[in-house]
Parts: sequence; C-alpha cells; structure tokens
Amino acid sequence: IWKFPYLAYGGGGGAFVVVYIILCLVLGHPVVEMETAIGRYAKTNCIDAYGVVNKKWKFVGVINVICTLMIDMYYIIVSGYVLKYAIHFLVSGNFGSDSLAFYTNFISDPIEPLIYAGVLMIITVVLLSFGITELVESVTKVIMPLLFVLLIGCGIWALFISEGAIEGLKFYLVPNWKNFTWKAVADACMQVMFSVGIGWAIFSTLGASVSDDSNIRKDSMWVTICDTTVALTAGFVIIPSVVGSGSEMTAGPSLIFLAMTDIFGKFPGGRIIGFFFFTALIFAVLSTYFTILEIPVKCLEEKCRISHRKATVITSAFIFFGGIFCSLSQGNGLLSHVSLPWWSFGSGISYYNIYDWIDCFSGYVLLPLGCLLTTVYCCKIWGYKEYEKELTKNGRDGFLSKYDKVVMTVVVPILTLIVILNCFGFIK
Repeated sequence: IWKFPYLAYGGGGGAFVVVYIILCLVLGHPVVEMETAIGRYAKTNCIDAYGVVNKKWKFVGVINVICTLMIDMYYIIVSGYVLKYAIHFLVSGNFGSDSLAFYTNFISDPIEPLIYAGVLMIITVVLLSFGITELVESVTKVIMPLLFVLLIGCGIWALFISEGAIEGLKFYLVPNWKNFTWKAVADACMQVMFSVGIGWAIFSTLGASVSDDSNIRKDSMWVTICDTTVALTAGFVIIPSVVGSGSEMTAGPSLIFLAMTDIFGKFPGGRIIGFFFFTALIFAVLSTYFTILEIPVKCLEEKCRISHRKATVITSAFIFFGGIFCSLSQGNGLLSHVSLPWWSFGSGISYYNIYDWIDCFSGYVLLPLGCLLTTVYCCKIWGYKEYEKELTKNGRDGFLSKYDKVVMTVVVPILTLIVILNCFGFIK
C-alpha cells in the first residue's frame, strides 16, 4: 500500500504493473517456497537454518539479518508517519492548503516523527514481550478485509472527483513501453522482494513454525497472490487520484500520504474515513512488525541464550537508535546535509542522505543478494532431490518440474543480478 504506488507511478504505470505481475510469479513465489522449506527443515533461527546442510553457509542468514535490521530502521519511522496521520485525521483533518508542505514540515521536525515511531515501537515490544500478539492478529483479520474494501471504494470515488482521473487509470492499466527502462525492471524486482517478503529471512524464520502437514507450495502461491492483489489495488487508488488532481507530485515515499489526504479531503465524511484508513494501516504495520522484528530477535535469543523478552528489548533499542538517523536525514532535518557515498559505473561517486542510502543498500543489494544465495543454496548445496523432499513432503504435494528447476537455476539468478548490476550502473 505504501511503496508499490510510488514505484509504479515513477516506473511507467501500466508497463510496470505488467512486469510486476510476471515477477511475482517467477521471482516471488519460487523464493517463498525455497525459504519456507529451508525454515521448516531446519526448525531454528535463520542464521543456523542455512547451516543445517552446510555450516559454511550460515553467512547467508547473517546477510538476511543485516538486511532486515536496516529495513526495520526506516520502516518504523515511516510507520510513525502513519500514526501521525491517523491522529491528525481524528483531531482536525485539516492539512492546510498545501499537503506537501504539511508532510515536509512534519518529517523535518527533529522530535515529532520520533515520538510517533517510538510509540509504535513500545507497543510492539510490549505485545511481543508478553506474548499477546494474538489480539492484534485477531483484529487485523477483520480490519484488513475492510481496508481492502475501503481501498476499492476510494479508487472508484477517485475516478469521479475529477475528469483527469480516467487518464490516470489509463496510465496505470495501459502499458507504455517507450520510456520503460532497466531501472524500472530493477524497481519492480526490488518491490516484489520487499513486499512479498523474500530475501530478508521472513519465510525461513516463519517456516520454522510451519507444520509438516502444511502444503508449502499452495500456501506460497496464496501469499504471493494476496500480497500482489493488495498492491495492485493500492495503485488503482493512488495513481488515478494523483493524475486526476493535476498535482505534480513526484514519485516517492510521500505519495500515499499526499494522495490519500487529497482523496479524503473531497470524500463525504472523509475525516472519519481517513482516520479509519490510517488506523487500519497501523494494525497492518504492527502485524508486519511482529514478524520482521522477530527475525533478529530469534537469532539474538538463540545465539546468546537469553530470554525472548530481553532479546526483544535489545533488538528494538538498536533498531530505534538507527531509526533516529533515518528520521533526522529526512526533509530539512538536522542530518539532511549528511551525505553517504554511492559508487556507480560510468558516473563515479554520487551521494545519498542516510535514509535513502539505507533504503538503497538494503533493497537493491542485500535483498537480491539474499534471494540469489538462497537459490544457489537450494540448487547446489542442498540439491534438487533433498529440497524437493522437504518442499513436497516426499511427493505428497507434487514434484519439482523442469519449469521449476529452470526458474530456480536461471530466472531468479538473472533477475537478482539485474537489480544489483543496475544499482551500480552496469545496466542502464
């Protein structure tokens, strides 16, 4: 809901969507299967999971954990933005005449974004520490379908609030390949990995708790389909509303906050609906954070042999500390002038702020690297036969076809390399 619309908006609309759907099938689904099978077979934390077959391959789990920690750092900050908007809709719903200025002023504040992020972090730590996450999960199971229905309603409404929205819908649905680039392919690959959750130990961690009775192949497909459906629906809402409003919003993390503010400002009862929308997103945030925080927590707990509560507190404190730097580098923040170097072939050294550097390194280097190494691990280290035994439970849930092996051996590695090579300027 947050990241897909602005990548699709900046990546060419319909062409990006077509490529994204294909990538979900040939990149997202097979890697979900591989990671889940690794986790179920090993039944331990993600670092040790890759060492069960060969101890030398534990480094893959280490890369995954580093990637997760980096994503967690900026994810908690953006999650704080969601809480801010939910509360603001409840209190007044007035964002002034310039919603972009409101957003920029907020993220540039040195304290306020950290307060909202800190509140969400504390709630997450308390719920995880006392083992009461089931409450949030139960509420989420009700709120998420309602949020999905609301998204569809907002999309339909957006088509009627301005004549230009139809053009926005065409931009989103009709592929235009003229300006489609390798960067757009890399962005689509990265978003599949980020959104579906591959390359950063989510499924190898969750897989440790998956029972032998579960059909990993079927479950993995449902994960991919449901995630993709929500992403496509979010684009259906955001992009027509942006194009239809006539505003020249640049594609970026602010897009959903600006677009939804514009929609709810014109929506009958928009203040209440806006409050529900961003409140529902908070439950999605918490549900997600239980998982992505648990990845490093479980590693710390088992590696250092400390209690789950202590591991949760230590990990959360480390993540929030890193999040402070991400927050202060946003907008016109205190650290916005701090630039980190990034080398690109043919272009030399360029510079990103702290937030963008962490986002780029985790999303365009570590995520594809994790997927690539997972594929090598399953194909070469574990081997097709042993992997197939775990994935299908000795043939109970099907078999590895030639198509599956080609995707694992050729397609996934090529796609991950495209992301990495594009990131360093070798593919334009």
